[in-house]
Amino acid sequence: MTDLRLIIAALLLMPVPAMAQDEMLIIAHRGSSAERPEHTLAAYERAIDQGADYIEPDLVATKDLVLVSRHENELSGTTDVASREEFEDRRREKTIDGRLVAGWFAEDFTLAELRTLRAKERIPSLRPANARFDGLYQVPTFADIVKLVRAKEAETGRRIGLYPELKHPTFLLQNAGIDLVDLLLRDLRELGITPADPVFIQSFEVAPLQRLKKRGPGFKLVQLVEPLGGPADEPAMRYAEMVSPTGLAEVAKYADVVGAHIGMTLNPDGSPTALVTDANAAGLAVHAWTIRPENEFLPAMLRTGDDPKGKGCGDVKLAALLKAAGVAGAFSDGPLKGRSCP
Repeated sequence: MTDLRLIIAALLLMPVPAMAQDEMLIIAHRGSSAERPEHTLAAYERAIDQGADYIEPDLVATKDLVLVSRHENELSGTTDVASREEFEDRRREKTIDGRLVAGWFAEDFTLAELRTLRAKERIPSLRPANARFDGLYQVPTFADIVKLVRAKEAETGRRIGLYPELKHPTFLLQNAGIDLVDLLLRDLRELGITPADPVFIQSFEVAPLQRLKKRGPGFKLVQLVEPLGGPADEPAMRYAEMVSPTGLAEVAKYADVVGAHIGMTLNPDGSPTALVTDANAAGLAVHAWTIRPENEFLPAMLRTGDDPKGKGCGDVKLAALLKAAGVAGAFSDGPLKGRSCP
């Protein structure tokens, strides 16, 4: 067994002390989404109270050009829209990034209409405790989220970062005439947010980040990648090619960070892949997504028991493995700061 594998074995078997991953940024994925319905002010506030360095709102837009936070522009998975008779005639079928999607879409609603909807838990079978909050929370705007962050900064005396993701920007531009890049830059300007503030802007697409590089110079930009497929706006490009040394050199021309699926940063046995080393050589940091507390989402070696909903210390140990691999930040659905692991 190599020295590296001995280190991995020690991380898996030994207690992980509180704050072991402090030097790695903790990005609250959709807020504390393991404890509250995702992309609600309650989820974001919970994450801030649990010590997250950044909160991550996914951004789509309304018909009247207001940025709101939803995991997807399709609303029925995270709101009660399907049960609202007054919006029954808004149901549509749309081909989004090559996939046929049926449902109700944010870009077909005004903000006033969206305000009448209420959020619900997206995966109640795995997170039944979250379902008790169904119906309590509205869909927040990006401005609402910034207002919350500033109030919590005043309360806690610490900086809290924003890590917005532009969702399906090319689809919305081509099919609804909605330019998420324009809307985000508008909001950042109107809200007084500058590159000096703790902000990362992320996308799975390439052109929106390149436009942001030119039009919003100084903001830190994150190219998201996953094991399969490629950017929706670059059909000939594959993510696997983008994380090769040559591909990373190209990404570094417009981005500061590669936001990679955890499986691209760690091998099945927990040892690091070459991604962090290669990205760092190109001048890029790596942020990994997503640490989730439930067994369903954890590697087999880190699970506790057989219940898919079961939780233990696997998420804390996974964070320790990512830190050991040199990952600079990690997205998490639950609290990591200050937690210890027996």
